[in-house]
Amino acid sequence: MRMWPLYAAGFTTAFGAHAVAANLGGSSEDAVTSLLTLGILLAIYDGAEVVLKPVFGALADRIGARPVLLFGLVGFAAASGAYVIVDRPGWLWVARLGQGAAASAFSPAASALVARLNPSAQHGRAFGSYGFYKSIGYTAGPLLGGGLVWLGGFRLLFGVMTVLAAGVAVWALIVVPVVPPLPRRRQTVIDLARRISDPVFLRPTVALAAATAALSVGVGFLPVTGASDGLGTIATGAAVSLLAATAAVVQPRTGRALDAGKLSTRTGIAVGLGLAAAGFVCAALPGVAFLLVAAALIGAGTGVITPLGFAALAASTPAERLGQTMGTAELGRELGDAGGPLLVAGVASIAVLDTGYLVLAGLLALCLFIVRPARN
Repeated sequence: MRMWPLYAAGFTTAFGAHAVAANLGGSSEDAVTSLLTLGILLAIYDGAEVVLKPVFGALADRIGARPVLLFGLVGFAAASGAYVIVDRPGWLWVARLGQGAAASAFSPAASALVARLNPSAQHGRAFGSYGFYKSIGYTAGPLLGGGLVWLGGFRLLFGVMTVLAAGVAVWALIVVPVVPPLPRRRQTVIDLARRISDPVFLRPTVALAAATAALSVGVGFLPVTGASDGLGTIATGAAVSLLAATAAVVQPRTGRALDAGKLSTRTGIAVGLGLAAAGFVCAALPGVAFLLVAAALIGAGTGVITPLGFAALAASTPAERLGQTMGTAELGRELGDAGGPLLVAGVASIAVLDTGYLVLAGLLALCLFIVRPARN
């Protein structure tokens, strides 16, 4: 019972991020008239997270993860509600920045609580389940978001996000137990630098960043490809939801396989990166069929990598530093989340979108050789 509000928090950040992102490609709001502008608007949410997640992660270690979780959820509701009240196109940018700042608080706090509230032998299952419900948010976001935008524009969508975040905050206040911060040895800047430069930290973080870049580009740009193939808003949302649904199905299975010793981090990450790279090669090919295959492959790749990366980070981190580790690792993820769309948009602005897909596929394949995770 105590885990359900954490799953709901994961759903909230995923739904909030991708319900908007997946529907910007066909929107005229805030002059989203070019791929470069779209890429910047997709990245602004994640840019706030890049700056603030390590800060809030460290704060969670200092004062406890539960207060940071609640603060972030309330802030997300407030940022969403501001757009509903003002209802001006320019405020879409402000609301997305505020949502990103709030998510940077409750996302690493939720991850730290998932690790603290479960024994280490069940971290694969725990993070797989957390990733499952987060992927449900990714799944519902594009499809339900498309329907809400069609019915009442972005104002209705942001209204739903306001109610959702506020409801989860109340639920977490009632159900999530107080997890007091643990005593911590004083850490210098050199100690922190040594810890985050350790390959044990870097390998899963780089893999998570690559997976998140693939996911962000898939959600943000596959609708553009679908529209060029003649699909409407709801149809493109459904195609992107296939990506997230595949990730949702794969994550719990991957986590259980890891806990049972049937899958290693090395093998899983390699397979995940390969699947995602193949997905973007398919996305560059013409036709709706290749678009659907691309969505499924990208979803499967990110679904394999995500629980393995988080479980590896939790296993290698002292409990009193979980918030800081998750927040810093999330920084890497958000660099991928922001950098992926900017990279593809930048390449597309001087060539074509398909070329952007192929460049990203090449980088994902390159990560197979760069990451080289140790066997565990």
